Amino acid sequence: MKTKTFKIGEYCKGGIITVEIRGKKIAIIGKEWDHSKGTRRSSDQKGAKEFDRVEVQADEQGAEHKLLDFVYDLTSSYYADQVMDYIKENSELKTYLNARW
Repeated sequence: MKTKTFKIGEYCKGGIITVEIRGKKIAIIGKEWDHSKGTRRSSDQKGAKEFDRVEVQADEQGAEHKLLDFVYDLTSSYYADQVMDYIKENSELKTYLNARW
């Protein structure tokens, strides 16, 4: 399993996006920043509460669009691109660029 937490802060609903990749299963999780642990990016946010998530199979039709729609709803295009780049590098997500017609 690969996991990455993006501590974005004020440019993201809740402030935190976590990506979990388990084989072909990809999940993007929106989390609420836990201010009791601190406000700096270096603060431990492992206990942050989840408020929304989307899960897809890497090979399902429309998976990329589901992920993009979700992450664009959570944050700005810059950070959405950062999240999607991580997913594309670390999973077998079918995209328009590497799909075979």
